[in-house]
Amino acid sequence: MKIEKVAKAGTLESNDILVMVMPNDEGGIEIELESIVMKQFGDTIKETIMNKLKELNVEDVKIKAQDKGALDYTIKARVETAINRALDN
Repeated sequence: MKIEKVAKAGTLESNDILVMVMPNDEGGIEIELESIVMKQFGDTIKETIMNKLKELNVEDVKIKAQDKGALDYTIKARVETAINRALDN
């Protein structure tokens, strides 16, 4: 699937994550992450986002994520919702 427009899901509340997706004209998947737990869980959060994108067969996308301590299931839900909004699903 190819992202055609910018979309977002989530909030900046505690235990949530704000995920913004946008087309990547240069190709590939690019993830920009800010997190209050970056040192402890930054790599795990990026891996969770990447796995969800692969599961949804998404290509050529930029992800900007601002994490406030979200759990894995919240991260997955926010990524999927943002992708669906970007695809008009």
